[in-house]
Amino acid sequence: MTLSLLRATDTADRPAYSIATLVNDEAQYAAMRQSFEGGGFASGDTEYLAARGATSAYGALNALLDEARSDIVILCHQDVRLIAAGRGELDQRIGELSVRAPDWALAGNAGGVYPGRLAMRISDPHGSDRTIGELPARVQSLDENFIVLRRKSGVRFSNDLSGFHLYGADICLVADVLGWSAYVIDFHLQHLSPGRKDASFQAAERAFRAKWSRALRPRWVQTTCTLIKLSGSPMGSALGELQEGPVRRLMRRWVGGGVWGQRPVDANR
Repeated sequence: MTLSLLRATDTADRPAYSIATLVNDEAQYAAMRQSFEGGGFASGDTEYLAARGATSAYGALNALLDEARSDIVILCHQDVRLIAAGRGELDQRIGELSVRAPDWALAGNAGGVYPGRLAMRISDPHGSDRTIGELPARVQSLDENFIVLRRKSGVRFSNDLSGFHLYGADICLVADVLGWSAYVIDFHLQHLSPGRKDASFQAAERAFRAKWSRALRPRWVQTTCTLIKLSGSPMGSALGELQEGPVRRLMRRWVGGGVWGQRPVDANR
C-alpha cells in the first residue's frame, strides 16, 4: 500500500479539512477531487490524502488518520461527487451539530437509527435527492461513502477487523464505547455506486458479529481493588450489582493468599 499526500499550500497552518480516500481508479479519484475543489475545498486549506493498493479499509484508513493534520477529516469513496452543497454548507452543518451534540465524533449522509429505521440525505442509484428521517439524526452506524470524523475524539477503526465492509458501523461502535456519538446530517451529495453484498460481505459480516459479540459480552471485571459485573441491559446491571457483594466475599476467601485477597480496600464488604 502506498500513501499519497497533497498538503495544504501554507504548511505553517493546519488545514481546515483533510479528505482521505482509498483509490483503485485514478479517473474516479480525479473526478472526485475536481468535484470537491469546485465545491470550495481548495488545496490552500484542504489536504488530500489517498491510499493506493490497500488490502483493507480498516488499516488503510487508520494510516490516513495518522497522517491527517486537520481536526475535521472527511473519509469518502472515490466515486462521490458534490452536487450543490459544498464547503459552506458543511461548515454550517458541523457548526449546528457542535451546538446540538457537543459529543459528536462522526457525521455522514446515511446510516441506521435502530432496527428497521434509516436516516439519509443522498442521491445514488437507488434514488435521487432522497431525504429520510428528521435530520440531524443520531445513528448506530454510518454508510462508508461519506464520513466526517472529528479527529480530537481519538476514534479509530478496529485493529482486529479487516476488509472493505462494515467499517462505518465499526467506527460508530468504537465511538459509542468511548463516549462519543454519530449523526446523519443534511449534506447532500451523489454516490455513484449502489453498493454490493457478495461473498466478501458475508465473510465481513461474520467477522464483525464475532468481534463485537465478544467485545460487548457480559463479564466480570476484576481490578486491584474491586470486582464489577458488567451486563448489556439495565436489569442485568442491577442484578449484577446485587451479586457483586457475595461474589467479592466468596472470591476473597477463594483467592486466599492472592494479591487481591490481601488488599484492605473492601474489607467491610
